[in-house]
Amino acid sequence: MATLQVELVAVERKIWSGEATMVIARTTEGELGVLPGHAPLLGQLAPGGVVTIRTESGDDLTVAAHGGFLSVTERGVSILAETAEISTEIDVARAREALSRAEAAGDEPGALEAARRAESRLRAAGETV
Repeated sequence: MATLQVELVAVERKIWSGEATMVIARTTEGELGVLPGHAPLLGQLAPGGVVTIRTESGDDLTVAAHGGFLSVTERGVSILAETAEISTEIDVARAREALSRAEAAGDEPGALEAARRAESRLRAAGETV
């Protein structure tokens, strides 16, 4: 089976690196699926997005990724996020509390962004939003 090299890096740390058979990410242009041999491109990650990497072993790694870019080259896929959290590291109760606070804040500056981050974390953790 063909694979591609994937690097997922956040500002504060390297999240994951390895071989994968597919990457799915939401960009500002829409949801994007990348398979081996995909045409080169550069996309901006959508606010509050989720990135799914299907590893070589067939397991899915789901990550809440906030801000940043996705680059596809002949060598593979690089995802550079401002912040990113692997689904297994997400505290669901804390994410729900953050969403409630953001919704209660209404039109205050930063409330929409905070809500998108919380929703992304919940989706990545497999929760309904």
